[in-house]
This record gives sequence, C-alpha cells and structure tokens, in this order.
Amino acid sequence: MLAFVAQQKWGVLATIKSDGRPQLSNVGYSYDPETQLFRVSVTADRAKTRNLERDPRVTLHVASKDFWTWVAVEGTAELTPVAADPNDPTVEELVTYYRGINGEHPDWDEYRAAMVADRRLVVRFRAEHTYGQLPA
Repeated sequence: MLAFVAQQKWGVLATIKSDGRPQLSNVGYSYDPETQLFRVSVTADRAKTRNLERDPRVTLHVASKDFWTWVAVEGTAELTPVAADPNDPTVEELVTYYRGINGEHPDWDEYRAAMVADRRLVVRFRAEHTYGQLPA
C-alpha cells in the first residue's frame, strides 16, 4: 500500500477537532520510502496545526485519479518548530518537503523567506497502520 502512496503527492489529511469530529484538509505531501517518513507543510495558525498540537493522531487519505484505488495511512504526528530564520532546521526540512513534491525551486532564497513569513512548519509522521483498496 505504501508503494501506491509513494507514487502520489496529493491527499486529504484528517485531524481530530476538539469536539471529536474529523477536520479534513487537502494537502500536498512528500513521502521518503527510505526513512518511511511523511511530510506535510502547514502554517502555525491553521486548524489542523492546532488540532495536532492537542491530539497528534493523523490519517492521510490518498486516492487514484479514477478514485477507485485508495489508501489511508494512520500515524502519530510530530510538529517541527515554526520557521524563524531562512536557514533554520525547519526551513531545511521544508526544502526537503518541496523537493519531494516539485523538485527544484527556481529561487530558493525567495522560498526560504516565504516559509518564515508564512510561519510554516512541518507535520511529519510514519505509517503505523494502512488500509484501503488496491487494484486487483
């Protein structure tokens, strides 16, 4: 199932709201098969960030273009510190995330500055349980 997820880069991230209901967000993600680490870029003031600070359980739902193949990946999220300097470890991890989705950026200095201005951080997790429907 992770082989399917590794071939994609867009999904729906589910976190848990304070009332126990799911909060869903469309996200881009990068997956590193070597480390088995998922990364998602978020801003500090988003609902999913606040939800994960309170309850780190997360599910990433990934579907094929025809919607019939899908995989859900459950994990426990860790949050990096908010990006504070263009060369801090959080921004370095955001560069890794970007490369995992889009390859090289045309202006890394601009990207790094935007990550600090946006108050971005990285949600990272490993698959603890997967389920879904793969092609026969």
